[in-house]
Amino acid sequence: MINEAHFTTFPLLKTERLLLRATTLEDAPALQRIRTNPKVMEYMDTYYHDTLQVSKDFINYNLDAYANKKVIYWMLEKKASGTTIGDFSFWKIDDKHHRAEIGYTLDPDFWGNGYMKEAMLRLFSFGFKDLNLHSFEANINPKNGNSKNILLKLGFQKEAYFRESFFYNGEYLDSEIYCLLERDFNAI
Repeated sequence: MINEAHFTTFPLLKTERLLLRATTLEDAPALQRIRTNPKVMEYMDTYYHDTLQVSKDFINYNLDAYANKKVIYWMLEKKASGTTIGDFSFWKIDDKHHRAEIGYTLDPDFWGNGYMKEAMLRLFSFGFKDLNLHSFEANINPKNGNSKNILLKLGFQKEAYFRESFFYNGEYLDSEIYCLLERDFNAI
């Protein structure tokens, strides 16, 4: 079973350079800044946060989903400066199958510096060892080379390619599904 203690007290996590913390409504401006950046949103296949209210609604949705034990949503903050540089979530948490889907963004000003890899290593370790998950799933746009590359570096394996499986913005898009098993993560 999923370790439900982490839904009573939010799991604050740390890495060498990052604080992975709970989101608050004060994060709305940073979230809006990141989720309106065309580089971030190019392959996200989801709506832009064109108003501060959209970001606040998104935060409230994730807070409610956390209260219902379906989502854990972290903000990625640089320890040294307190700057919010991205977000990361375990969502669609499935207690029966010990599985969660992941979602993440990173401000392009911080791409190429290893921040997402650093965050993912800590988050997946927490997911497997503390939350008691068996696997993670990532559903990405096949054109998103950056996302694909980091997933493969961390031991994910491609499980499926779905043609025109996702309808967004008036068109059908393809999807790729990647999976990380605990044993694959422990092998890296």
